[in-house]
Amino acid sequence: MPKMKTCRSAAKRFKVTGSGKLVRNKAYKSHILTKKSQKRKRNLRKDTVVDQTNVKNMKKAMPYL
Repeated sequence: MPKMKTCRSAAKRFKVTGSGKLVRNKAYKSHILTKKSQKRKRNLRKDTVVDQTNVKNMKKAMPYL
């Protein structure tokens, strides 16, 4: 049986925590930052856990991560 391929774009965007949860960066931090408040931009820097509804598909895209 051949090895499964990892979706490289997903592997670059997601990390696994020690407890096995998937972590991602937040969106809306790349441009048009002038109208966003400092607090909003600061909170967009933080990582967040991937929603449980998407985890099954993400594990399929990254079988070895």
